[in-house]
Amino acid sequence: MHGHRSLLALLSCLMIAGATPSVMAQEPAPQEQTAPPAQGEANGQPPAEEAAKPEEYIEIEDLPDGAGRAECVWFGRRAVNLLWRDDIDTAKRHLSLYDRFDCPGVHVQQAFSCIVRQGPIDPKQPDTLNAKVSACWRDPNLLPPPPPAAPAPETKPEGQ
Repeated sequence: MHGHRSLLALLSCLMIAGATPSVMAQEPAPQEQTAPPAQGEANGQPPAEEAAKPEEYIEIEDLPDGAGRAECVWFGRRAVNLLWRDDIDTAKRHLSLYDRFDCPGVHVQQAFSCIVRQGPIDPKQPDTLNAKVSACWRDPNLLPPPPPAAPAPETKPEGQ
């Protein structure tokens, strides 16, 4: 029994000693602390990626069956995004966690159907996909955008 206590004390000391240098290593040097502000911060605006982050954690109160709870929104949007990008394995892991939080699976199905109805999404524009996933999460019955108008046929002037 005494040997177990000694081992436990030794492991505790090693964990404390091992954690201290990593904490100190994360602290920036004094000259790094005066780094120039990011491009968006110079205008008094947060950077674009930070400005979009808080929305992901906001509850959406008007969604049925708990689909608007923050954790459901977080995992659900990511799962739909991953499904669209054909990353099925990662989507399954997100859906497993989504289910563990008792989030409604039918909402993921409806949101994904909405994304499919939206038509092609440019893979080089991740913000477009994120915006559409967000819109479809809020309203799975969202109508797709109207098709682009067909160009008018060219008429040739008479005499040519």
